[in-house]
Amino acid sequence: MSATGEEKAHGTGSETSSTDQVEIYERPRGWRGIYYHPATQVCLVGVVCFMCPGMFNALTGLGAAGQVDATTTANANSALYSTFAFFAFFSGSVHNVVGPRVCLLLGTWGYSLLIGSYFATSIHPGAGDFVVAAGAILGVCAALVWTAQGSLMMAYPTEAQKGTFIGYFWAIFNLGSVVGSSVAFGSNFNSTANKVGNGTYIGFLILSLTGVVLPLFLADPYKMIRTDGTRVTPIRHPSWKTEFISLFVALYTDPWIVLLFPMFFASNYFYTWQFNDYNGALFNIRTRGLNNFVYWTAQIFGSFFIGHFVLDLRRFRRRVRAFLGWSIVVVLVFAVHLWSYYYQLTYTRVSDPPTAVKMDINDPGYPAHVWLMIFYGLLDSMWQTTAYWLMGAMSNDPAKLAVFTGFYKCFQSAGSAVVWRLDAVQKPYMDIFISTWVLAAAGMICAFPLVYARVKDYTEMDDEAL
Repeated sequence: MSATGEEKAHGTGSETSSTDQVEIYERPRGWRGIYYHPATQVCLVGVVCFMCPGMFNALTGLGAAGQVDATTTANANSALYSTFAFFAFFSGSVHNVVGPRVCLLLGTWGYSLLIGSYFATSIHPGAGDFVVAAGAILGVCAALVWTAQGSLMMAYPTEAQKGTFIGYFWAIFNLGSVVGSSVAFGSNFNSTANKVGNGTYIGFLILSLTGVVLPLFLADPYKMIRTDGTRVTPIRHPSWKTEFISLFVALYTDPWIVLLFPMFFASNYFYTWQFNDYNGALFNIRTRGLNNFVYWTAQIFGSFFIGHFVLDLRRFRRRVRAFLGWSIVVVLVFAVHLWSYYYQLTYTRVSDPPTAVKMDINDPGYPAHVWLMIFYGLLDSMWQTTAYWLMGAMSNDPAKLAVFTGFYKCFQSAGSAVVWRLDAVQKPYMDIFISTWVLAAAGMICAFPLVYARVKDYTEMDDEAL
């Protein structure tokens, strides 16, 4: 059955232009209706990322990946994000040829490899080169995972649901980090070694291997129908040459995306200071585990808050919501970094306290320090959710969104590669912190013209395809 775009818009609250003629399909019912529901599929993608990137984040958030030597971890992350940045630029093209399920199947095993390399280093301390090599391989794998994830997460919901669906995904994905960090906290509560035990790595490895097989249970995107009855645009499988050309076509036909590149570049840059130069530098191992736990827990609430209650708040037009979300993130950027600057003035890399005097959860100054980690978690989740939402406001086509996601991960990883290398060569904490603050502020300032001029109340058909 079919209906006009005007009937659809009045019937479901969708934000597609009422001048477009859109065919409406009947959704499946019963258990198939549950399985093929867009929310179910986005949640399944979230579970995949719960098991793989979630465990990686839990490990990274401990500072030095739970090790004593932060340099090996910094070098591994620099290698990871260098290959990630290069391959992410082309991963949208790979996705459009082989499809999202294949991308997820090929990509998830890299997380198990890196976790296994840390386990090996814990047993054989001289295996640092293995960790760096595993990080480089994971960069290729992660490019495939995150491109597929971003394309599905932004293509399956209606335009009125995009913020909420991003919140669903981010909550489930970060729940993996919450579970992983709680395991690390509990298993190392009485440790005095300033590093996690082998049992922690084994637990993370088992969970990540489970995530490798989960993409087999995802639905075929060809069969997906949104809640308003519109069919998800079929993912094209063109030639490799056509897809590589589409990268430049996307930039030529929608050049506004370039204004988000600084925001993309800064989006993981702040992790290095948060995890290595704050959490890893100031706290003992059990306190690092608790900080990690509250950080990722805060992400669940932050993403759902800005996604559901701000970016999808239907009482306001979409342009108004875009300005609201941008403003909230800007306020958080300056508030959190002013707070951090006050703490960064109290220590340097040279004065980094030895293990015996690192801050513990029972120290009187700890509550204020842990609240900073909570607000950093809120900022991170709201930043990422807003970035995805802005891309989703530019198109509903999975192929175009895959290219946008590839750009996102390319520049995000380039920023991460730079800052992890700066940390590996022992640049002063203050230098890394100031560069983090400046890039975060610049990213939001550059995004403002796009929010003002490119985000519309309705997505026109001209915005859909490459």
